[in-house]
Amino acid sequence: MWVLIISELLVFGAGLIAFMAVRLTDPAGFAEAQSHLNSTSAALNTGVLVTSGYLAARALLWRMDRQRARARIALVGAAALGVVFLIIKGAEYADKAADGIAWDTHPFFTFYYLLTGFHAAHVAAGVVLLLLVAWQDAPRNIEAGAQFWHMVDLIWVLLFPVIYLLG
Repeated sequence: MWVLIISELLVFGAGLIAFMAVRLTDPAGFAEAQSHLNSTSAALNTGVLVTSGYLAARALLWRMDRQRARARIALVGAAALGVVFLIIKGAEYADKAADGIAWDTHPFFTFYYLLTGFHAAHVAAGVVLLLLVAWQDAPRNIEAGAQFWHMVDLIWVLLFPVIYLLG
């Protein structure tokens, strides 16, 4: 799991470095493009993911404390919050499409869709993983699932300020 996590962090890190490097070539264009984003929904999504990460962490503690049902409920809750994240992100993408904003509208949006879309794919994979771990709830399975989920959280905590807030 650690090899996967480190490799994913390197991929996202490279994407963020490329984003910031290209931003230096057109700061005004990036700022204008960024103004079309909904930072409120992104902040809400941050809260959703951090809360789901908390539930995943608690699930491991509860399972190790032989509170199996409670751990399973926490894992399902974490997965459900992952689905909430995807719904909010999908609504954000739909708003951009309705405004005629696509991946090729501006380099900012190329990076926006690439980075947030790749992250959303990891959220979807994490939802499936959390549900599988809730079903096969050995402590080491929960630990691996929670590690992956925390990586997904960490990536979002890095993406959110760089894409939505930095001016």
